Amino acid sequence: MKKNTPEEFLDQIKEHLITRDFDIHQSTGANRTIIGVIGDTGILDDHEIEAMPGVSQVVRIKKDD
Repeated sequence: MKKNTPEEFLDQIKEHLITRDFDIHQSTGANRTIIGVIGDTGILDDHEIEAMPGVSQVVRIKKDD
């Protein structure tokens, strides 16, 4: 998430993910908030998430096979 993203934008993204049956883990630091998404993320559209207000970038972590 971008620095100083309003809480309402964080809530919108979390709600978007939770209603799609993902678990999330939020990590808030001094300069950035990271929302980890847990589940079958193959169904998520990176461009859709990046277009949401407050999102800085989407980074996929490759899972081990």
